[in-house]
Amino acid sequence: MFKRKLKAIGYLEWDKVNGNNTEHFRKVVVWLEDQKIRHYTIEKRNDLRDIKSDKWPEAFQKYCKDLNCPLTTNPLDQLEWLITHAVNLVYTDNYKKLKQVTESKKTKQESIKPSLKLTNPLDNLDFYSNEFKNGVNTIAKLLKIPIHSDHFITLEGCSKLVCNRLNPAAIANPDTVIVKGKPFPITDTKAGVSLGDVVLDNNASYLTLLFTHDLRNLQTKINELIVFMQNHTADPKTNTKLGKVGK
Repeated sequence: MFKRKLKAIGYLEWDKVNGNNTEHFRKVVVWLEDQKIRHYTIEKRNDLRDIKSDKWPEAFQKYCKDLNCPLTTNPLDQLEWLITHAVNLVYTDNYKKLKQVTESKKTKQESIKPSLKLTNPLDNLDFYSNEFKNGVNTIAKLLKIPIHSDHFITLEGCSKLVCNRLNPAAIANPDTVIVKGKPFPITDTKAGVSLGDVVLDNNASYLTLLFTHDLRNLQTKINELIVFMQNHTADPKTNTKLGKVGK
């Protein structure tokens, strides 16, 4: 894993690194500090650079401690952490540079792109303002729709009522949308399961009715599609020009 990370940050001999080889190990640490991490000043790196010294392990442990490395026992794990730390530093540096370039290009593009003047009044509405919420609630009261705590749900209910019952076809033939007959006894409907609580049982019954209503609408649309296709397939037209007489 750390070989691929070394390759990503530009270590030339990344494919030859053996973490169990003392010389390889120490060379990688020195390279990371000199080229990517740069935690010490140049003068303080002498102990790490002396990779043949018997005191190098002590210098390495001090280096890890100075970098706040959370690992303290396994040198290979510490090396993995150092490489990952270097990758993060490289990413952060490149991210800042790319961000500056992107923001500069974005500013330049915004300065030359034409400004658009919106003519639709809906584009200038603040859909979360108190004025908009009060307007939705006023419409709901006029349509006798219960007001929900979420004004968007209230607005959706108003939209459904207007689309289904106040469209031109419905206004021209109000009998097609006016519900006739006795009200459905919702409170007497049972969901078929008992949840051990009256409120939960009632909610389960309501959800069952809504699900049944959705299935009925789906079946109606399926029936309409079948009738539409039958009107096209059940009326074949004969082309007499293709007929032949005799042998």
